[in-house]
Amino acid sequence: MHIYAFGSICRGDISLGSDVDLLAIVEGHDYRIDPDTFSIYSYKRIQELWHEGNPFAWHLSLESRLLFSSDKLDYLKALGSPEPYKNCVQDCEKFFALFCEACDSLIANSTSKVFDLSTVFLSIRNIATCFSLGTKDNERSDFSRNSALCLGCNSIPIALDSYQILERSRLLCTRGHGKNITDDEIDTAIRTLNEVHEWMNNLVKKAKEYE
Repeated sequence: MHIYAFGSICRGDISLGSDVDLLAIVEGHDYRIDPDTFSIYSYKRIQELWHEGNPFAWHLSLESRLLFSSDKLDYLKALGSPEPYKNCVQDCEKFFALFCEACDSLIANSTSKVFDLSTVFLSIRNIATCFSLGTKDNERSDFSRNSALCLGCNSIPIALDSYQILERSRLLCTRGHGKNITDDEIDTAIRTLNEVHEWMNNLVKKAKEYE
């Protein structure tokens, strides 16, 4: 068994609302590992992610710290660097489509608008991470919650207060943490969606050009 921490606590940018991301790599079922606390992977699946050059493999490779090792070895470090990331365009298109679905739900006057805004934020963060990983040197890729703000000239072009409304929506839906989103804040976030759509579309185009 190997236990790792990863994410914000390893980057050093942990803040109010951050949680501690924990990974357990195990062989078969282990009753000691709570699936509500740990991301649980088999050794075979981790090896597959490394071979695929999966973004999560790169995340772990760059931003994880060993907490426990049953054999006293650092399993992830021994794997070396993952294979190059090859699915940037495909993944960017996937998260762009997820964004469009959430927008359609919002426009249809969904009764779960905060959840839809949470999905918008998820798609923004993930498309930015995939774009960063696919078009930069992997060592400079950004896996943080604010990855969309860290793309230089390709950063998301919306006001910070609008971005933070989307981020708070995500935290509320995934962790139950933070102030409730008001109707006015929902309207503010919805007014940014056209800008976000154009930004995402441009990221997909640039990813294709890079490829």
